[in-house]
Amino acid sequence: MARAMLPAAPMVDIHCHLLAGLDDGPQTLEESLQMAEMAIADGTTHVIATPHASPRYSFSSEAVTAAAGQLRQVLGERLHVATGCDFHLSPENLQNLFQQPQRFTLNAGSYLLLELSDFAIPPSFEETLYRLQQAGLRPILTHPERNPLLRKATARLDDWINRGCLIQITAGALLGRFGPEAERAAVEWIRGGRVHLVASDAHNTTRRPPGLRSAYLQIARLCDERVAQALVADNPLAVYEDRPLPYRPEPVRPPQRRRLLSWF
Repeated sequence: MARAMLPAAPMVDIHCHLLAGLDDGPQTLEESLQMAEMAIADGTTHVIATPHASPRYSFSSEAVTAAAGQLRQVLGERLHVATGCDFHLSPENLQNLFQQPQRFTLNAGSYLLLELSDFAIPPSFEETLYRLQQAGLRPILTHPERNPLLRKATARLDDWINRGCLIQITAGALLGRFGPEAERAAVEWIRGGRVHLVASDAHNTTRRPPGLRSAYLQIARLCDERVAQALVADNPLAVYEDRPLPYRPEPVRPPQRRRLLSWF
Protein backbone atom coordinates (compact mmCIF):
# COMPACT_ATOMS: atom_id res chain seq x y z
CA MET A 1 0.00 0.00 0.00
CA ALA A 2 1.23 3.47 -0.82
CA ARG A 3 2.26 5.74 2.01
CA ALA A 4 -0.82 7.32 3.60
CA MET A 5 -1.19 11.06 3.36
CA LEU A 6 -2.72 13.36 5.96
CA PRO A 7 -6.47 14.03 5.77
CA ALA A 8 -7.66 16.45 3.15
CA ALA A 9 -10.15 17.88 5.66
CA PRO A 10 -9.32 19.30 9.12
CA MET A 11 -8.67 16.75 11.84
CA VAL A 12 -11.26 17.29 14.57
CA ASP A 13 -10.97 16.00 18.13
CA ILE A 14 -14.41 15.63 19.72
CA HIS A 15 -13.23 14.20 23.07
CA CYS A 16 -10.37 15.97 24.82
CA HIS A 17 -9.85 16.91 28.47
CA LEU A 18 -8.20 20.19 27.57
CA LEU A 19 -9.49 22.63 30.17
CA ALA A 20 -7.48 23.33 33.30
CA GLY A 21 -8.57 22.54 36.85
CA LEU A 22 -11.94 20.96 36.06
CA ASP A 23 -11.20 17.23 36.29
CA ASP A 24 -8.23 14.83 35.96
CA GLY A 25 -6.94 16.69 32.90
CA PRO A 26 -4.45 19.59 33.03
CA GLN A 27 -4.34 21.48 36.29
CA THR A 28 -2.91 24.77 35.03
CA LEU A 29 -3.58 27.07 32.10
CA GLU A 30 0.06 26.64 31.06
CA GLU A 31 -0.34 22.86 30.69
CA SER A 32 -3.66 23.36 28.91
CA LEU A 33 -1.96 25.64 26.39
CA GLN A 34 0.87 23.14 25.94
CA MET A 35 -1.70 20.47 25.07
CA ALA A 36 -3.34 22.84 22.61
CA GLU A 37 -0.02 23.55 20.93
CA MET A 38 0.65 19.81 20.62
CA ALA A 39 -2.73 19.32 18.94
CA ILE A 40 -2.07 22.20 16.53
CA ALA A 41 1.39 20.87 15.65
CA ASP A 42 -0.13 17.43 14.99
CA GLY A 43 -2.62 18.86 12.49
CA THR A 44 -5.79 19.25 14.57
CA THR A 45 -7.77 22.38 13.72
CA HIS A 46 -10.92 21.88 15.83
CA VAL A 47 -11.31 20.44 19.32
CA ILE A 48 -14.22 19.96 21.70
CA ALA A 49 -13.09 20.28 25.31
CA THR A 50 -14.99 17.66 27.29
CA PRO A 51 -14.38 17.59 31.06
CA HIS A 52 -16.05 14.85 33.06
CA ALA A 53 -19.61 15.31 34.30
CA SER A 54 -19.65 12.65 37.00
CA PRO A 55 -20.20 12.08 40.72
CA ARG A 56 -16.45 12.55 41.21
CA TYR A 57 -16.15 15.73 39.12
CA SER A 58 -18.95 18.22 39.50
CA PHE A 59 -19.79 19.80 36.16
CA SER A 60 -20.25 23.55 35.83
CA SER A 61 -21.10 24.88 32.39
CA GLU A 62 -20.11 28.36 33.58
CA ALA A 63 -16.63 27.17 34.59
CA VAL A 64 -16.27 25.30 31.30
CA THR A 65 -17.23 28.39 29.30
CA ALA A 66 -14.76 30.55 31.24
CA ALA A 67 -11.87 28.09 30.84
CA ALA A 68 -12.52 27.71 27.12
CA GLY A 69 -12.62 31.48 26.75
CA GLN A 70 -9.14 31.75 28.24
CA LEU A 71 -7.82 29.33 25.62
CA ARG A 72 -9.53 31.10 22.76
CA GLN A 73 -8.10 34.43 23.87
CA VAL A 74 -4.56 33.06 23.60
CA LEU A 75 -4.94 30.72 20.62
CA GLY A 76 -7.16 32.81 18.39
CA GLU A 77 -8.02 31.09 15.11
CA ARG A 78 -5.15 28.59 15.28
CA LEU A 79 -7.37 26.12 17.14
CA HIS A 80 -11.16 26.28 17.18
CA VAL A 81 -12.24 25.33 20.71
CA ALA A 82 -15.81 24.27 21.47
CA THR A 83 -17.13 22.70 24.66
CA GLY A 84 -19.12 19.71 25.86
CA CYS A 85 -18.59 17.04 28.49
CA ASP A 86 -17.77 13.41 29.12
CA PHE A 87 -21.21 12.47 30.43
CA HIS A 88 -21.50 9.77 33.09
CA LEU A 89 -24.91 8.14 33.52
CA SER A 90 -26.45 8.86 36.90
CA PRO A 91 -30.01 9.75 37.93
CA GLU A 92 -29.01 13.31 38.83
CA ASN A 93 -27.05 13.81 35.59
CA LEU A 94 -29.92 12.48 33.48
CA GLN A 95 -32.42 14.72 35.25
CA ASN A 96 -30.25 17.77 34.59
CA LEU A 97 -29.62 16.67 31.00
CA PHE A 98 -33.29 16.42 30.10
CA GLN A 99 -33.93 19.82 31.66
CA GLN A 100 -31.04 21.63 29.91
CA PRO A 101 -29.43 19.33 27.32
CA GLN A 102 -27.22 21.96 25.66
CA ARG A 103 -25.27 22.43 28.89
CA PHE A 104 -23.84 18.94 28.30
CA THR A 105 -23.92 18.29 24.54
CA LEU A 106 -21.01 18.75 22.15
CA ASN A 107 -20.76 22.33 20.91
CA ALA A 108 -24.31 22.92 22.22
CA GLY A 109 -25.66 20.64 19.49
CA SER A 110 -27.43 17.29 19.64
CA TYR A 111 -24.47 14.90 20.07
CA LEU A 112 -23.70 13.64 23.59
CA LEU A 113 -20.66 11.68 24.79
CA LEU A 114 -21.60 8.80 27.10
CA GLU A 115 -19.07 7.07 29.34
CA LEU A 116 -19.97 3.81 31.10
CA SER A 117 -18.37 2.41 34.22
CA ASP A 118 -15.70 -0.27 33.81
CA PHE A 119 -17.42 -2.28 36.53
CA ALA A 120 -21.05 -2.52 35.42
CA ILE A 121 -23.27 -2.10 32.37
CA PRO A 122 -26.57 -0.48 33.35
CA PRO A 123 -29.34 -3.03 32.81
CA SER A 124 -31.57 -0.22 31.54
CA PHE A 125 -29.04 1.18 29.05
CA GLU A 126 -31.23 0.33 26.05
CA GLU A 127 -34.10 2.27 27.59
CA THR A 128 -31.74 5.18 28.29
CA LEU A 129 -30.69 5.21 24.63
CA TYR A 130 -34.33 5.35 23.64
CA ARG A 131 -35.07 8.24 26.03
CA LEU A 132 -32.06 10.19 24.76
CA GLN A 133 -33.10 9.73 21.14
CA GLN A 134 -36.69 10.67 21.91
CA ALA A 135 -35.30 13.91 23.38
CA GLY A 136 -33.55 14.62 20.06
CA LEU A 137 -30.07 13.65 21.28
CA ARG A 138 -27.50 11.56 19.37
CA PRO A 139 -25.58 9.36 21.83
CA ILE A 140 -21.89 8.58 21.28
CA LEU A 141 -20.44 5.80 23.44
CA THR A 142 -16.86 6.66 24.38
CA HIS A 143 -13.91 4.24 24.26
CA PRO A 144 -15.71 0.87 24.69
CA GLU A 145 -12.48 -0.84 23.56
CA ARG A 146 -10.93 0.12 26.91
CA ASN A 147 -13.81 -1.33 28.93
CA PRO A 148 -13.20 -4.99 29.89
CA LEU A 149 -16.93 -5.64 30.23
CA LEU A 150 -17.78 -4.24 26.81
CA ARG A 151 -14.91 -6.13 25.16
CA LYS A 152 -16.73 -9.31 26.24
CA ALA A 153 -20.15 -8.02 25.21
CA THR A 154 -19.70 -7.42 21.49
CA ALA A 155 -23.18 -8.74 20.69
CA ARG A 156 -24.69 -6.19 23.04
CA LEU A 157 -22.52 -3.47 21.54
CA ASP A 158 -23.78 -4.47 18.08
CA ASP A 159 -27.34 -4.19 19.37
CA TRP A 160 -26.68 -0.65 20.62
CA ILE A 161 -25.19 0.29 17.24
CA ASN A 162 -28.24 -1.08 15.48
CA ARG A 163 -30.37 1.02 17.82
CA GLY A 164 -28.56 4.16 16.64
CA CYS A 165 -25.76 4.53 19.20
CA LEU A 166 -22.50 5.81 17.71
CA ILE A 167 -19.10 4.44 18.76
CA GLN A 168 -15.96 6.48 19.47
CA ILE A 169 -12.64 4.77 20.15
CA THR A 170 -9.44 6.30 21.50
CA ALA A 171 -6.57 7.13 19.16
CA GLY A 172 -4.05 5.83 21.70
CA ALA A 173 -5.79 2.45 21.89
CA LEU A 174 -4.95 1.87 18.22
CA LEU A 175 -1.31 2.47 19.08
CA GLY A 176 -1.19 0.05 22.03
CA ARG A 177 -1.12 2.73 24.75
CA PHE A 178 -3.97 1.08 26.67
CA GLY A 179 -2.71 -2.47 26.45
CA PRO A 180 -3.00 -5.33 23.96
CA GLU A 181 -6.64 -6.17 24.68
CA ALA A 182 -7.83 -2.63 24.01
CA GLU A 183 -5.70 -2.47 20.86
CA ARG A 184 -7.07 -5.79 19.63
CA ALA A 185 -10.66 -4.67 20.16
CA ALA A 186 -10.06 -1.29 18.51
CA VAL A 187 -8.54 -2.92 15.43
CA GLU A 188 -11.23 -5.61 15.21
CA TRP A 189 -14.08 -3.12 15.60
CA ILE A 190 -12.72 -0.70 13.01
CA ARG A 191 -12.30 -3.52 10.53
CA GLY A 192 -15.75 -4.80 11.43
CA GLY A 193 -17.49 -1.49 10.75
CA ARG A 194 -18.44 -0.80 14.35
CA VAL A 195 -16.59 2.53 14.74
CA HIS A 196 -17.88 5.94 13.70
CA LEU A 197 -15.38 8.30 15.33
CA VAL A 198 -11.83 8.39 16.71
CA ALA A 199 -10.79 10.95 19.34
CA SER A 200 -7.76 11.54 21.53
CA ASP A 201 -9.38 11.55 25.00
CA ALA A 202 -6.22 13.46 25.90
CA HIS A 203 -5.59 14.36 29.54
CA ASN A 204 -2.03 15.67 29.62
CA THR A 205 1.16 16.20 27.60
CA THR A 206 2.86 12.93 28.54
CA ARG A 207 1.01 9.67 29.12
CA ARG A 208 -2.22 10.72 27.37
CA PRO A 209 -1.32 13.50 24.92
CA PRO A 210 -3.50 15.04 22.21
CA GLY A 211 -3.09 14.17 18.55
CA LEU A 212 -4.83 12.16 15.83
CA ARG A 213 -2.20 11.91 13.08
CA SER A 214 -0.75 8.54 14.15
CA ALA A 215 -4.24 7.07 14.49
CA TYR A 216 -5.11 8.31 10.99
CA LEU A 217 -2.05 6.57 9.56
CA GLN A 218 -2.82 3.37 11.46
CA ILE A 219 -6.42 3.28 10.22
CA ALA A 220 -5.23 3.89 6.67
CA ARG A 221 -2.97 0.84 7.03
CA LEU A 222 -5.73 -1.29 8.57
CA CYS A 223 -8.44 -0.27 6.09
CA ASP A 224 -7.83 2.54 3.64
CA GLU A 225 -7.51 6.31 3.55
CA ARG A 226 -11.23 6.76 2.96
CA VAL A 227 -12.05 5.17 6.32
CA ALA A 228 -9.22 7.04 8.04
CA GLN A 229 -10.46 10.33 6.63
CA ALA A 230 -13.99 9.58 7.78
CA LEU A 231 -13.11 8.63 11.35
CA VAL A 232 -10.70 11.47 12.22
CA ALA A 233 -11.92 14.28 9.96
CA ASP A 234 -15.26 14.04 8.17
CA ASN A 235 -17.45 12.46 10.86
CA PRO A 236 -15.92 14.45 13.76
CA LEU A 237 -16.37 17.70 11.82
CA ALA A 238 -20.04 16.77 11.30
CA VAL A 239 -20.37 16.29 15.06
CA TYR A 240 -18.65 19.63 15.67
CA GLU A 241 -21.10 21.31 13.27
CA ASP A 242 -24.10 19.25 14.48
CA ARG A 243 -24.76 17.57 11.14
CA PRO A 244 -25.57 13.92 10.31
CA LEU A 245 -22.45 11.83 9.85
CA PRO A 246 -21.38 11.64 6.20
CA TYR A 247 -19.71 8.24 6.59
CA ARG A 248 -21.74 5.21 7.55
CA PRO A 249 -19.89 1.91 8.12
CA GLU A 250 -21.31 -1.26 6.69
CA PRO A 251 -23.81 -2.84 9.12
CA VAL A 252 -22.13 -5.19 11.57
CA ARG A 253 -25.15 -7.50 11.60
CA PRO A 254 -28.68 -7.49 10.14
CA PRO A 255 -30.81 -4.79 11.78
CA GLN A 256 -33.08 -6.07 14.51
CA ARG A 257 -36.82 -6.03 14.01
CA ARG A 258 -37.28 -3.43 16.79
CA ARG A 259 -34.91 -0.66 15.72
CA LEU A 260 -34.92 2.70 17.45
CA LEU A 261 -34.16 6.06 15.89
CA SER A 262 -30.99 6.08 13.80
CA TRP A 263 -29.18 9.38 13.36
CA PHE A 264 -25.91 8.52 11.60
